[in-house]
Amino acid sequence: MEYKCSDCPRNCYALRGKDVAGGVCLSPAQVHVVRAAPHFGEEPCISGEKGSGAVFFSGCNLRCVFCQNREISRSSAGKELDYLQLRELFLRLRDEGVHNINLVTPSHYAREIIKALDGLELGIPVVWNSSGYDKVETLKELEGLVQVYMPDLKYLKREPAARYSAAPDYPEVASAAIREMFRQAGAYKLDENGILQSGVLIRHLILPGQDLNTMDVIDFVSEEFPKGSVLFSLMSQYTPMPWLKNYPELQCTIDEETSERMRDYMIKMGIEDGYWQDTASASDEMIPDFDLTGLSGL
Repeated sequence: MEYKCSDCPRNCYALRGKDVAGGVCLSPAQVHVVRAAPHFGEEPCISGEKGSGAVFFSGCNLRCVFCQNREISRSSAGKELDYLQLRELFLRLRDEGVHNINLVTPSHYAREIIKALDGLELGIPVVWNSSGYDKVETLKELEGLVQVYMPDLKYLKREPAARYSAAPDYPEVASAAIREMFRQAGAYKLDENGILQSGVLIRHLILPGQDLNTMDVIDFVSEEFPKGSVLFSLMSQYTPMPWLKNYPELQCTIDEETSERMRDYMIKMGIEDGYWQDTASASDEMIPDFDLTGLSGL
């Protein structure tokens, strides 16, 4: 089936079908998965000891110049799966003993994901791991199907959103999306092992030279949500990628002083629930191989 897509905030109405890839996401209608396996690179409440059942989708509706997953985010690489195969994949991961089903960059495949999850009893949480650039109307269709929302909140300033992700409307779009996520999931809940069962975990990656943007993000989280109701992950792992020659300001890691200053500001603003990442995490070692692991037999 072909359709003109308006499922994400781009509203580009690009034609998408089984073999028709269009729009900013460069994706056909059916999902393309590049890896599905236990993953240990998320926050402790997501990865735990058994790993998160991470399903990595190709394509993306953003154009982040610093993206570490560029090889898959700007293509429709991977194995094509219909919604029944996707459902089988979720069950297979569940049976491996993972803590959750972690949908990584899922926004542009929401239609097929909704069909795969509808009526499916997994017994473990489903995690919507997105860029935060989600359409509220599409998120409403996920209500009851997703238990944990794990969005990025990349920008609350329009200039870097436009320059680095080709999305000047990102601040207002992501703010509205995260409010909707919180409406659905409510205050976060951990099980006896510290694994997140429901709620919202907001991530923010500190970018070089964007201290004021980071402070705006911290202000939003502090002021928007009741204290202790959401988790916040402040990340200092920014890693310069080799194709950033046209962005000299992004060709450095986050220094220790900046990282600590942002952490101190987070504490000052009363955010205590969540995580702070030190600068030693700045490397590409945690990027998995997108080699179709976990997809054989589908």
